[in-house]
Amino acid sequence: MALTRRSRKQARYPLAGRVIAITGGARGLGLATALELRNAGAHVAIGDIDEAQVKESAAGAGILGAQVDVTSRDSVGDFMDLVERELGPIDVYVNNAGVMPVGPLLGYQPGLISRTVDIDLLGVIHGTQLAARRMVERGDGHIVNVASIAGRLAAPGLSIYNAAKFGVIGFSEAASGELGPLGVAVSTVQPSFARTALIDGIDFPGPTVTPEAVARGVRYAIETRRLHTVVPGYISGVAGMGIMPGPLKRRLLSQRRYYRLFMSPDTERRGDYDARVAQS
Repeated sequence: MALTRRSRKQARYPLAGRVIAITGGARGLGLATALELRNAGAHVAIGDIDEAQVKESAAGAGILGAQVDVTSRDSVGDFMDLVERELGPIDVYVNNAGVMPVGPLLGYQPGLISRTVDIDLLGVIHGTQLAARRMVERGDGHIVNVASIAGRLAAPGLSIYNAAKFGVIGFSEAASGELGPLGVAVSTVQPSFARTALIDGIDFPGPTVTPEAVARGVRYAIETRRLHTVVPGYISGVAGMGIMPGPLKRRLLSQRRYYRLFMSPDTERRGDYDARVAQS
């Protein structure tokens, strides 16, 4: 979603001077988002499990970088403490860290299932709660949870990822209802599949997006405090397919190979990403 002239007029919450912390910021969507927000005048910090890469990326961008493990509440709390010591109170916290294993449900190892849910869902819940506690004390703040169009539309081969991202959207809607009256906004950004290592080894026939387009979507969500932002905007109607009758939905999606797409990825092309997920 590009920031059109109309959407810029809707930017009620300017970014200049605001302190923004982003998880999963060493590469891909997180780093693109950090650069977009930095260029808009925000004071940005990125955290990532990959300490060497996050420090290299931060140094290259001229921003603050630190290791953070989103599956550890203590680690997330330490990251927030560091950001606030170095940059000031966190105005916006972006839960971006995530992994996307693909393949048949019967082939998932228990450890990978747990790790995916720990990062993609529990990491968002813990990050939201810890950030919100700080923001509620000040009566203002914003939490952006990066979900996915896969949080609206399920497909074979994505069962665990679907479960986590559906959870992120439902959790965010509930949290928004609770925290909004306390001055803290909660938003989701729901991108289509981005052109990052997430889709290595998958011959995706549908719309994909660049990390920079997702970054603009995050910026739009922050500037407007909109509850849900789909990127690209023209696929917003896809979210409605989630409430279609099952047979009709399967018939429509099968025409686009969506229902077979993630069941048999090219494991060789996907090897580097899968290895990084296993070590995360």
